[in-house]
Amino acid sequence: MPELPEVETVRRGLEPVMAGRIILRVETRRPDLRWPLPARMAERLTGRRVLRLGRRSKYLLADLDSDETLIVHLGMSGRLLVSLPQSGRATVAQFLHAHPAPQRHDHVVLDMESGARITFNDARRFGAMDLVATDAVASHRLLAGLGPEPLGNDFHETYLAARLAGRRMPMKAALLDQRVVAGLGNIYVCEALWRAGISPRRKAGNLSEKRISALTDHIRATLRDAIDAGGSSLRDYRQTDGELGYFQHTFAAYGRAGEPCRKSDCAGVIGRIVQSGRSTFYCPKCQR
Repeated sequence: MPELPEVETVRRGLEPVMAGRIILRVETRRPDLRWPLPARMAERLTGRRVLRLGRRSKYLLADLDSDETLIVHLGMSGRLLVSLPQSGRATVAQFLHAHPAPQRHDHVVLDMESGARITFNDARRFGAMDLVATDAVASHRLLAGLGPEPLGNDFHETYLAARLAGRRMPMKAALLDQRVVAGLGNIYVCEALWRAGISPRRKAGNLSEKRISALTDHIRATLRDAIDAGGSSLRDYRQTDGELGYFQHTFAAYGRAGEPCRKSDCAGVIGRIVQSGRSTFYCPKCQR
């Protein structure tokens, strides 16, 4: 499932063609994704201007001039792809000839006034879309209770120390808890813990202030590096132009079981264990 860097990369790819633009035409090619699409979604989106394109955790948020917000989750295999016409603006009729032919799993299509087409393609249909009042977004069932954004000002060592204090669960489980910090998933927790030299097995409440401070810095750095690389493409994820992300080529822990640890002063080998049904990759020698 795409994590924060992949969703932020998609947001940045969509922003130039969506923010400040009017949605000229909407086509829904099925009534549902993971859940039913919002009632009258095409009607409610058509003719609306996108005021702002944001992100909360792993969700995209498009604020509209109708005081509604379109919430999009990519799920396991969802992609938001942008295609551009050869020149200038396009009429509704011209869209049929200015863009690639529809693919089997293209479920929702937005045609923008600029001529750009945004297609939501989702082979497994684990993605989701909803339309809610903008002033009610924070209390939406998918967003309520989320922890702070790890790249925002509310995520810092004092906050993380308070949330980890007294917790006996493994460090990895604590960081995957979206109520503690929003947007982190299996890949980037493994990578951040490797950078910080912290074992995923260590009890969350058993870290010094110094190590918690270092961990917050490594979480931010890992995410920023991944965003700069366009995210990680392991199976289905693509950027909005269809290109792969590249961060997977620099993984130090995730997916490298049996390979040498990349820390210059460590002669260890990356191991794999299963925690809460998920694979965890780490170096037993340098991660303590």
